[in-house]
This record gives sequence, structure tokens and C-alpha cells, in this order.
Amino acid sequence: MCEKNAPHMDIVDRVSNVMPDEEALFEAAELLKVFGDSTRIRIIFVLCESEMCVCDIAKLLEMTQSAISHQLRVLKQARLVKSRREGKTIFYSIADDHVKTIFYYAMEHVMEKRG
Repeated sequence: MCEKNAPHMDIVDRVSNVMPDEEALFEAAELLKVFGDSTRIRIIFVLCESEMCVCDIAKLLEMTQSAISHQLRVLKQARLVKSRREGKTIFYSIADDHVKTIFYYAMEHVMEKRG
């Protein structure tokens, strides 16, 4: 509890002036929820390493192509992955460097905690 139960208005004002609006904070929370699934994190990891098609990801992660496709749809809707077609094959990759940065920072944080 603060001394005299009074807020530090200089701090409150400074932070208030830079705080994003509720909609932006909600969108950030929704984005972070997408990262909250271990299958999607595994897919993000492999796509950080290489562009891949659904069958390659399914083989690597020992999952069905249907399960991978479902998760890729979620990742694509969140604009975390993108796709390109080559003939009949669709290849998936990380949408941009921001996704890699978020993922790598999360992994760095986890690895630091492990000691």
C-alpha cells in the first residue's frame, strides 16, 4: 500500500499519456492467446527454421495433416504465418520478423528460467 494511500500522480500521468487504447490492448491479448497453444508454438518453431508444406510439418511433428491444417488456419487468421502456392502444393512460412522476434524472446525467457 502506498504511503498516505495517495497515488504518485507524476507516474500515473506519464504512463497514462502513452497507454494504448482498450481496443489495441484487446487485440494484443488476442494475439498472445494464439501463442498459448503448444502445437501452434511447435509449428511456429519449425516455420522459423524453414518454409514447409502441411505434409512436411505433419511428418516432423508426428501429427495428422488435418490437425496441422487446422492450426495453420488459426495462425494465418492471426497473421502469424503466410502461404504461397507452387503447383498443387501450398508452402507456409512465418509472416514477418516480428513473429520470429516474439517467439525467440519467449524462448530466451524460458531458457533463462531453466538455469
